[in-house]
Amino acid sequence: MRDFVTLDDLSNFEIEQIFRLADQMKEQTATWSGFCKGKILATLFFEPSTRTRLSFESAIGRLDGRALGFADPASSSIAKGETIADTARMVANYADLIAIRHNWAGSARVMAEYAQVPVINCGDGGHSHPTQGLIDLYTIVKRQGTIQKKTIGICGDLRYSRASHSLAIGVARFGGQLVHIAPSEFQMPEWVLTKLKYVYDAEPVEAGRISEVIGDLDVIYVNRLQAERLPPEIDPQSAQKAYQLNATIMEEAKLSSMIMHPLPRVNELAYELDSDPRAAYFEQSANGVPIRMALMVSLLGLEHLVLTKPPEQEIMEDLQQCGNPNCITSQEGYILSKSEVICSQPMVRVCAYCNELKD
Repeated sequence: MRDFVTLDDLSNFEIEQIFRLADQMKEQTATWSGFCKGKILATLFFEPSTRTRLSFESAIGRLDGRALGFADPASSSIAKGETIADTARMVANYADLIAIRHNWAGSARVMAEYAQVPVINCGDGGHSHPTQGLIDLYTIVKRQGTIQKKTIGICGDLRYSRASHSLAIGVARFGGQLVHIAPSEFQMPEWVLTKLKYVYDAEPVEAGRISEVIGDLDVIYVNRLQAERLPPEIDPQSAQKAYQLNATIMEEAKLSSMIMHPLPRVNELAYELDSDPRAAYFEQSANGVPIRMALMVSLLGLEHLVLTKPPEQEIMEDLQQCGNPNCITSQEGYILSKSEVICSQPMVRVCAYCNELKD
């Protein structure tokens, strides 16, 4: 049984197979009808969602499966104090596959540890969003032909954007060149930079404003300010000014470049760009259905992937508790502390659930 909690759960070759399968599903949707007949997807959304939840429900429906679940945690037994572990055990009795979004980093990892069916991470706090990462990589490949040696600028709120974290790691894995564009207080968190450096030998260029690097970029990936995760001392309006994208700024961009955004947008991406042929964000959103169809079919074993070796993860139990207050290990006391060794020389360890650095 395979789960999809982070991009590390699939090898590059397996990801490319999912892309090829998504191509087939996109071009011949009717051919795949019936592939998941009798299968049930549980959608457990403890945070708001439009695109992710609806695209999963659309994907399972197009495969003739069914979805059940909730979009309001107040309607679940979590509101009564039920743990993630017990929720996992119970829901696995009713479904063949679980898709979970939760505000605690590492929650999907715990769900996967206790559920007896495949679990898909649909976003765990500010940690990661691996299915969005797959969609983003796929969209780049469809427009640019490859990721290798392409310059991908990720701009906006990089510290708190889980989609940015997954995309940066995916781009590094496939040989792309990263440019991180954000004010200093919104730059990539240390755990992402550490993984990029020690695991993928990638050291991104950092810029404070998009206008400084716009002409170098093949992909311009814009994020909204993650207002729901910001500490109270940060002024959202002043932070946004550094990376707002409009037609004037795009005059300096390559004609072959593309504009991406995981959506929803607030005011960081001007509506006037919707008619720009370089705008790919609605195409990117539409790609969520075939990618998630391909992923679910693969995890259920209905379309067998040629299994290869995913990136190695050295995980061990330890006594040092994670210092991240939003990590699930800080929220549910039954979870044993675990570390992932990122590098042995020098020794670099992170929390196995939220990836925060440990001493």
